[in-house]
Amino acid sequence: MTDSVLLRSAILGASAGARSMTPLARLALRNRGWIRVAAGAAALGEIVFDKSRKAPSRLAPALLGGRVLLGAFAGAALARRRGAAMLAPAVVAGLAAAGASYAGARWRSYAQDHDFAIPAAVAEDAAAIGLAYASSRD
Repeated sequence: MTDSVLLRSAILGASAGARSMTPLARLALRNRGWIRVAAGAAALGEIVFDKSRKAPSRLAPALLGGRVLLGAFAGAALARRRGAAMLAPAVVAGLAAAGASYAGARWRSYAQDHDFAIPAAVAEDAAAIGLAYASSRD
């Protein structure tokens, strides 16, 4: 396995820490039909719902676990696509998703306290999309 796969998996995992469905939507772009549409719709829905006051904390155990699992899944899928072993990239991506989840929660808390919650959320959206795109570029 190349270091490139591990690095790309870490970046993809960080994207999952910010927006859990974004890395899967990026990876699904090569697919056709309902998988591509479903992943894109889920990612878009998450981006929209994230701005709601009803959005729960990403650090709630079930939600954090989901981000870690989706990050790990994305890392494994990336490795498989590149013909590499999947375990190490999955672990790296899952850990990166956890770290980015905590960093994102701190960022959003800071933004809320300083009255720029929506711009901070949009910046986080852009970071998640940019990371997902950069990690899986060929």
